[in-house]
Amino acid sequence: MQHTASAAYLSAAEVAELAGVSQPSVTRFAMALGYDGYPALRRRLREFAGAGNGTAAGPTVGNELQRAVHDEVDNLHRLAGQLAERDTLTVAGALLAASRPLPVLGLRSAAPLAAYFAYFAAKVLPDVRVLDSGGSLLTDRLDQARAAGATALLAMVMPRYPRESIEAVREARAAGLSVVAITDSAVSPVAEHADVVLPAAVGTQLVFDLHAAPMAMAMVLLQAICDVAPADAQRRLEQFEQSAANRNVFVA
Repeated sequence: MQHTASAAYLSAAEVAELAGVSQPSVTRFAMALGYDGYPALRRRLREFAGAGNGTAAGPTVGNELQRAVHDEVDNLHRLAGQLAERDTLTVAGALLAASRPLPVLGLRSAAPLAAYFAYFAAKVLPDVRVLDSGGSLLTDRLDQARAAGATALLAMVMPRYPRESIEAVREARAAGLSVVAITDSAVSPVAEHADVVLPAAVGTQLVFDLHAAPMAMAMVLLQAICDVAPADAQRRLEQFEQSAANRNVFVA
């Protein structure tokens, strides 16, 4: 197998893209080698990668819950490595900071990510609009945001990649909006339709995916947005804090 060290940190979709095969083919290949699936093969590849470069691989002992958390820690380490190069994040931050309003798309499993990002973004940006429901209303709300002056869309698209999310991104691009996408890999279905792709791997060891790395990426992106105009961000944050104090919103 070529590029073992790289493959140890790629998703099944990324391996499939590089190999020119379907994602199910990657899973079948892993099972043909005697593994339960691709995640088990990837853990083994990480052991080889760690041994080959003299570094310690992530823990492989423990029960399946511990291994799931260890794999999520690996995803965060990988994200930290990506952030050594900040140019892409800076471009994304500038695009989104300039958009008034800023629409944030997140359907199905990505809805909590969009809501979490928007909750904090609303403290430092004047108009943040969460688009978290599909159907004809999604198109209406995209049109309304564009008519109100939006120049960019933040799209959070997680597996299994809702068709409506991809279509909304296409419509946004066709309408002239720049698209920044947070998704699980650089070769996810939304990547080809985005101006800037910010990949953050999801954990796949449990019945349902873990989103620690995408959540971290969202907050790092918000920091990049604040860094575009730090004085404005600080002023709005202070205004919010004063308002919250006047209304006795928090107990601490």
